[in-house]
Amino acid sequence: MDLTTLLLIRHGETAWNAESRIQGQLDVPLSNTGIWQAGRLAQRLVPERIDAIFASDLARAWLTAQPIGQSRQVEPVADERLRERHFGIFEGHTLDEIAKDWPEEFAAWRERDPAWTIPGGESATEFIARVLASLEEIAERHAGQTVAVVAHGGCLDVAYRHARGLAWNAPRQHVMVNAALNRATARARPLRIDVIEWGDVAHLTTARDELAGA
Repeated sequence: MDLTTLLLIRHGETAWNAESRIQGQLDVPLSNTGIWQAGRLAQRLVPERIDAIFASDLARAWLTAQPIGQSRQVEPVADERLRERHFGIFEGHTLDEIAKDWPEEFAAWRERDPAWTIPGGESATEFIARVLASLEEIAERHAGQTVAVVAHGGCLDVAYRHARGLAWNAPRQHVMVNAALNRATARARPLRIDVIEWGDVAHLTTARDELAGA
């Protein structure tokens, strides 16, 4: 089976990203910066062949996917499995607030036991399974093609760890920058992901330099 090229993209910035506030599955829109980032990303991808676009149905990812689709008349497909992890009682709160109001739950979360379920939310095991199921289906359906997948930081973390064979509690060796371009290849049954490049933000840094008169 031919390889599928995956363009793995975290949504543009939101106000809550800037505040380090847990969003989870709350539907937070893009900030003005995030809208700008999404536009710059779409421009960057104009020369690329993109056969399909899949996105989380949460607004911050969906609004990041729209300019990519509009530039090439490809309608994004919403997939709830690409939503961020459901963080239950933590959603809407900063890390300091969580540590203060739910110290036991915060400590359990920091242990990174994949079987532990956030109260009112989901476990890492559940989260990982649904994200990988979506990516495997995409790889199988679009073998030999290039697919943009617009999702969330947690989803990209799952994909990277799967590619590198990293345990859920292993130290993070990677970043998930808003609107960065992360390129990988994938093969289904069983799912194999190979990272080609990660964290490419040339389309964002160059534009900021131009705006600053550099």
